[in-house]
Amino acid sequence: MFGSRSDRPAVYLDYNATAPLRPEALEAMTRALEAGGNPSSVHGPGRRARATVEDAREAVAALVNARPEQVIFTSGGTEADALALGGTGRARAVVSAVEHDAVLKAHPDTRLCPVDSDGVLDLEALAALLAEEPDPARVIVSVMLANNETGAVQPVKKAAKIAHDAGALIHCDAVQGPGRVGVDMHALRVDLLTLSAHKLGGPPGVGALIAADPLALAPVQRGGGQERGKRAGTENVPGIAGFGAVARVLAAAGREEAEAVRALQERLEAGIADIAPSAVIHGAGAAVRLPNTTCVGLPGVTNQSQLMALDLSGVAVSAGAACSSGKVAASHVLRAMGLSEATAREAVRISLGWASTAADVDAFLKAWRPLARRARPVATVDGGGAQRTS
Repeated sequence: MFGSRSDRPAVYLDYNATAPLRPEALEAMTRALEAGGNPSSVHGPGRRARATVEDAREAVAALVNARPEQVIFTSGGTEADALALGGTGRARAVVSAVEHDAVLKAHPDTRLCPVDSDGVLDLEALAALLAEEPDPARVIVSVMLANNETGAVQPVKKAAKIAHDAGALIHCDAVQGPGRVGVDMHALRVDLLTLSAHKLGGPPGVGALIAADPLALAPVQRGGGQERGKRAGTENVPGIAGFGAVARVLAAAGREEAEAVRALQERLEAGIADIAPSAVIHGAGAAVRLPNTTCVGLPGVTNQSQLMALDLSGVAVSAGAACSSGKVAASHVLRAMGLSEATAREAVRISLGWASTAADVDAFLKAWRPLARRARPVATVDGGGAQRTS
């Protein structure tokens, strides 16, 4: 899946960190690399490069029911989040406590809105926080579409109404959504929406901020007039071409792909329940959960022990967001859901995707079974939507 080198995992189940590159994206990127050209140049190669960028812009816009002129290409989701929270000029950000660090650290003045035990935004708390603001019109709210660790889908449309009724703007980090759940910027009623290509099977190093009103956005990265003056720097034409190719694939077959992945998730969670009755699926009580994401806690067995054993068996999973890079720590998401630090340190995330198979799921279960034998029984549920699989 990632190549033929012997150090590559035989079973890759970490799609929420980065999905394997789709062949359609590779083909589009190769064509763009071979063609060359700077999209800001007026000669033939430049015009062809510009056409590649604009074709991709149309595809990405269509994926989320936006207009092409609302799409601002960036270097990825993190930059798009920074542009959303920094480019609006709002004095304060109110964000959910389970946001990715790209949002949590994007604004110098941030207040956290709590979530319930399944990791779902507390809408009453959001309304109360905005009511406490002396001038809500100087606030931007940020609520992710779906949590990258538990898969819990957030009530973004309801949060948008609360924000707009108070006079605030709202941003949604939707990087985990496309191809898994429907993403419609108009239906969500958000002002700004973040996407990232590599979460979808596109290349790393390219993302987009979709802005309902791009003219109201001030650039964070200055220097040139690219992206209609909203993001300086020569566009990553090959990356953008790959992004566009993936957007077209998902627009055509995303629903069918999500259904196939959902069936694999059900197979996975049924196997977990059979092997380890004391295991818990965190966030399982959320009204809607991504069809590809399972956050499982194994009482008495640390996530570090699980990751090492699985890796030695050729199975790649994670202990949370990949951007906490190189460290295995207690998840801030699980802690915000009410879990103790010790319990949060027992959870691993399995995330499936476009190339996952039943054989991958079975390989995980086979490798995880010896770890499950070490689990201790759980007499009570430890907060945080931790649900027995038995």
